Amino acid sequence: MSRQILVNTRHYETRVATLENGEIRQLHIEREEDRNVVGNIYKGLVKRVLPGMQAAFLELGLERTAFLYVDDIVEEPLGTDVEYDDEMSVEGDGGDLAEDEESGEPREAPRSRERHYHRGRRFQRRRPSRSANIQDLLKEGQELLVQVAKAPIGTKGARLTTHLSLPGRNLVLMPTLKHLGISRRIENERERRRLRDLFVKRIRPRGVGFIIRTVAGGKSFRDLRADADYLIRLWGRIKRDGKRKRAPALIHEDLSLALRSVRDFFTDEVDSFVIDNAAEYESVLRFIAQFMPRLKGRVKLFRGPSQLFEHYGIEAEISRALGKKVWLKSGGYLLVDQSEALTSIDVNTGRYVGSKNLEETILKTNLEAVKEIAYQLRIRNIGGIIIIDLIDMESAANRETVFQALQEALGEDKARTNILKISDLGLVEMTRKRTHEDLVRYLTEGCDYCEGRGYHKSKRTVAFEIFREIEKEALLPTKTIVVFANPFVVDRITIEEKKHISMLESRFNKNIVVKSDPAFHIEQYEVFGKQ
Repeated sequence: MSRQILVNTRHYETRVATLENGEIRQLHIEREEDRNVVGNIYKGLVKRVLPGMQAAFLELGLERTAFLYVDDIVEEPLGTDVEYDDEMSVEGDGGDLAEDEESGEPREAPRSRERHYHRGRRFQRRRPSRSANIQDLLKEGQELLVQVAKAPIGTKGARLTTHLSLPGRNLVLMPTLKHLGISRRIENERERRRLRDLFVKRIRPRGVGFIIRTVAGGKSFRDLRADADYLIRLWGRIKRDGKRKRAPALIHEDLSLALRSVRDFFTDEVDSFVIDNAAEYESVLRFIAQFMPRLKGRVKLFRGPSQLFEHYGIEAEISRALGKKVWLKSGGYLLVDQSEALTSIDVNTGRYVGSKNLEETILKTNLEAVKEIAYQLRIRNIGGIIIIDLIDMESAANRETVFQALQEALGEDKARTNILKISDLGLVEMTRKRTHEDLVRYLTEGCDYCEGRGYHKSKRTVAFEIFREIEKEALLPTKTIVVFANPFVVDRITIEEKKHISMLESRFNKNIVVKSDPAFHIEQYEVFGKQ
């Protein structure tokens, strides 16, 4: 399997695409004016404490205040080492700890979150303590060291935690906890024991916790010790700056997107890391020389006559991902509608007519559609609640086949998903973990003309509204009624609806003058009487 990482970076924007066999698996975009804040550590100032929501709002110096739930405040650390059963995330939006978050954004009260641990063969669940109240832990005006766990999305501020984590290449330091976690992606039990023994006996400092990341498998004592020492030194600097600076203040900023892509995505399975900026290329080489020198030969500087993303077809895929209609190779298509509350995806046969019978045509369309849906969810980074309206299938066996195909396609997704069975109405309800702003909202803005509705009143509707206003104005003692409207509406009134104007003039014995104004919105008009 061919795997590549493409980095297109300029002074105003950085874009990273990860490819498998030429197909986009992940796409990340970061612009200079709104750099990613997930993973940043701030000294925040408590502005409001809300006992009714068991949350507090903190001022960080960002555009909006951020919120901190009571469950995200550090609890007493466990006294024994544990192994994380949760799959480690390498999405570059907070390191391996990001998988603790729920899919979607909580609306009012925080959801109860569970952490899953193994002690030997016994599986235990540790629930967040509900004995503490937010008003007992925080006071207005208090200064607090916090980390951004989830970026601002839409109108919502960033979500914070006091469970600080500092991701390195092989390890994640958890300075406020005392756990030792091992990624469950390291499946070999002998290797897990080797790493645990090596870490506990020779590396691990007292009083802090670590997660051993997936890429640490097979690494030597020297590699792990170097990573641990680097993270401990970094934590020491953060503590010093946290004591010295006054809130609100940025204490620690995570790496740039280009370097995060090296830290979180660049592994032995990646064949090439291609970057198109000479200065960033040198920065990446220095980073790799320090943490993964054996991969240095796989880093390439792109010098092609075309743009990097154009050369690999990424630009076309981004444009396709911004469209509402997505065509399938067979001739069917998807309709993707995104809103604040949820995303709906409608599957249609379109131009595909099949060759045998209707049920087979529907099955093939649905099977092709679920693969494309999984791809679109990844590239668009759609999160939260998702409703998929498949074409109705009479056969229960076919419904199960399509459901299994959807599960298999989503199994390649780094973001956590939860899928319910296909309903009798042919609907699939699912959730996908929301990590940051989706592609459409990030790259587009609301239409000023339709005010985000996606439609506006028809010219005929506006014309009829004007006729009703004329009738009201005609009851007043005036000789002439003047109408100003958009040119398209004026054409409708004076040409296609001309007879109605004549009938109004005759009925009220008034002179009606209709004038166009290009500055008027198509729904805007003005009607007034004149002597």
